[in-house]
Amino acid sequence: MLCSVAHNRRNWLFTNTVQGAQTSAALYSLIETTKLNNLNPYEYFNYLLSSLTEIDINDEEALDNYMPWSKELPDNTYLTKKS
Repeated sequence: MLCSVAHNRRNWLFTNTVQGAQTSAALYSLIETTKLNNLNPYEYFNYLLSSLTEIDINDEEALDNYMPWSKELPDNTYLTKKS
């Protein structure tokens, strides 16, 4: 992960606001979490963005199924097969 931080350092130079920096940090953290959970970030975000429109985002129990560490994610979101 530290290598990724070093590679992205230049990109962060152009974050012009505190809110922009916080948003970038949150997205970066989520992307790295998907990688740590053996997920394909593109497929995970594609699934997330298409599915979250169909659920109540105030329902914490329902949201648990969409977290990167959830066992309920579709097989195509994983880099390798689940065991």
